[in-house]
Amino acid sequence: MSGTFVRSTLLGVSAVAVAALTAFAPVAQAAGDPHVVTPQVQSLRAQVHNGTLLRSHGTLAPCAFCQSKLVTAAPGSKTPLSTTVPVGYGAGDLAAAYHLPDAATGAKGTIAIIDAGAYPNLEADINAYRSQYGLPACTTAGGCLKIAGFDGGATQPPATSFPNTYYEEQVGVETALDVDMASAACPSCNIIELQLPITDALTGTKQHMDAAMADFGTAVNTAAKLGASAVSMSYQYPSDTDVEFGQAGRDLFHPGMAVLASSGDSGYEGNVHTGWPQNLPWVVSVGGTSLFQNGDAYTDVAWSGAGSGCETDLPAAIGAPTSVSANCGGHRAASDVSAVADPNTGVAVFDTYSPFSGSPYNWILVGGTSASSPFVAGLYARGGHTSQVMGPNTLYTAPAGAFTDVTLGQNAKPHQCPTATPALCAAQKGWDAPTGVGVPNGLAGF
Repeated sequence: MSGTFVRSTLLGVSAVAVAALTAFAPVAQAAGDPHVVTPQVQSLRAQVHNGTLLRSHGTLAPCAFCQSKLVTAAPGSKTPLSTTVPVGYGAGDLAAAYHLPDAATGAKGTIAIIDAGAYPNLEADINAYRSQYGLPACTTAGGCLKIAGFDGGATQPPATSFPNTYYEEQVGVETALDVDMASAACPSCNIIELQLPITDALTGTKQHMDAAMADFGTAVNTAAKLGASAVSMSYQYPSDTDVEFGQAGRDLFHPGMAVLASSGDSGYEGNVHTGWPQNLPWVVSVGGTSLFQNGDAYTDVAWSGAGSGCETDLPAAIGAPTSVSANCGGHRAASDVSAVADPNTGVAVFDTYSPFSGSPYNWILVGGTSASSPFVAGLYARGGHTSQVMGPNTLYTAPAGAFTDVTLGQNAKPHQCPTATPALCAAQKGWDAPTGVGVPNGLAGF
């Protein structure tokens, strides 16, 4: 990868500010044959498996509201860690970690993914990921992949000028992560990518954010009309009663379709309010873990960044036992379930959409609950029992052993976790807010 380019963690940055930023040279990719695993890549993979990668690397958020963390070349750097072969956990690793059956086993459901902005390389990139891990192709011509606007109409037109080319390149990381994780979870499922306007990913006034949330409601309705089994949203917005009780919130209520959202990447959010839409009682809030590998053994620990907390504007999650909602005075407690999300033990993602820099990333390493939400959505679609789903209800009535309990780790800073309700911040036996009922153990919970 050649040339220089810039990155900013704030998508609302002005043209003048972006122009003033230092241009960073992309980190050198592994040399030689792209199928040869070099000692450099072997070392990076070992750091992912033992959770030490971020000792020598950094992270940045590709956009204001998406819940993903892109690993960078060094602490404080805005340059993505980019290689010609994958470094992070791949589809096979995730299948082994969560005891999934062979790729052909399970229902052939449909996963809808909601993202912002255009991504004309999407079909090629998703199939590069799938080919790397021996998964079947998923093409528009074959009917497996459908890309449409959030209202079911035309796709978003690719940006042709700054700053939207810059925004789309950043947000493309989120989109690539989402479709790759859906592919890993359910290789035989169909995938629908619904594209919001790129401005929905940007910061703005309350009116602007309310409009963005309304677009998510329209997209979820579109997913239902198109026959989706599950829909995933890897975004989180500031919440208020306007969107919780208004049309935007009601649009996300779809019994018979699993509606999932990332729990957030900022750790414990408090015992009063959390973010939208994962705080809605009829949405599955997906938390996050750190995933460690030692030989053939995998261990999940609550990720320190996994979002959790209470939404006291709203009643308990649908189907949640009183023992869960009691942590929030009978109100909505999140999250409900979890999977790997820590960028320190992140997943491999393939992304070549580079309308701003002209320098494709290729293989990158990404974490955040943006990884866990589409992955769990894929398991819902693969499990084949979504007709029984109304929010997270079936997670709480799943048979014993359907989930692996996570009992280590916490997501609150010292002395910030309420002593009366430690389950809101610390992993423990049974339900806890950072990891919910635990991580998948096969398809029995779906």
